[in-house]
Amino acid sequence: MTMATAKHLAEDAQEFLRFKRAMGIAYRRGEFVLNSFIRFVAKRWGDDGEVELQDAISRWCARVAGRKAVTLANEFGVVRQLCLFRRRHDPTSYVPEHALAPVKESSFLPYIFSHDDVRQILVLASSHHGRFIWAAMLRTLILLLYCTGLRLGEAVRLRMTDVDLDRGILTIQHSKGRSRLVPIRPDLVAELRHYAAERQKLLDTRRRSDPEAFFLRLDASPLNIWSASEAIRRMLRRLGLKPPVGRVGARPYEFRHAFAVHRLTVWAEEGVDIHAKLPLLSAYLGHQNIIGTEMYLKATPQLLELASEQFEQHLHNARPPR
Repeated sequence: MTMATAKHLAEDAQEFLRFKRAMGIAYRRGEFVLNSFIRFVAKRWGDDGEVELQDAISRWCARVAGRKAVTLANEFGVVRQLCLFRRRHDPTSYVPEHALAPVKESSFLPYIFSHDDVRQILVLASSHHGRFIWAAMLRTLILLLYCTGLRLGEAVRLRMTDVDLDRGILTIQHSKGRSRLVPIRPDLVAELRHYAAERQKLLDTRRRSDPEAFFLRLDASPLNIWSASEAIRRMLRRLGLKPPVGRVGARPYEFRHAFAVHRLTVWAEEGVDIHAKLPLLSAYLGHQNIIGTEMYLKATPQLLELASEQFEQHLHNARPPR
């Protein structure tokens, strides 16, 4: 039986976070989850009140009824990592079993933009007039998201030094705990060069020093994720791809999904073994493992059918002759 207090858990959590960040992992979401767990313990048993750790974790996992399995599993995984870290100092310390919050396959299927959807969004972005969001910047952001599959945050956080237009390479710094290089096509390089020239004109007109962020707002300040996300959502609502209110419908993140599905579809139509290509796409997208990339194979009926046909053909060719 492992007993713990909120005070000691908070101290262990801080040491655990220092360990993670010493390895170059920001762990912001993990810190948020750990703080939530420690507040839960402190509220029910006080800062110094002892509680059986197994009981505290079980009650914390069950604190909200009807939660999505994947959300619960992700949060539980963070607390379990803390328990594993505590075991380094005390081999008898409690570590919960995965069965307490099993990871279930997600049934979520993203909205996949059609090529016509993307064209309409680009037309609308090209004529955008906003207080802080300007057309050239918004159009370039959309192109970058769709042509590379970058996460919105990765694109917004790009700095001038991360965009090597001579070599056609983007450097994505410390995303999901690691960095990666993303090669881009010459036609996208040309679009980024055009925007870079417009960006410099904006700085000259505003007489502002360069903030180094690649994407700038009209006042020459760095673009932030909220502003970018809100501008994209408004376009999606105008085009009917998202309802007038609510969180349902297409999201800014769908450009990443569209990139992956469209790339896999092209490979499948060309007769390429898309299962063999999955690891390459996974690395390009910055997925931590190939499981996240395999989800795209069932994103559209057309792609699922193409993948199934290829797999059946592979099995047929592999059968030994009678």
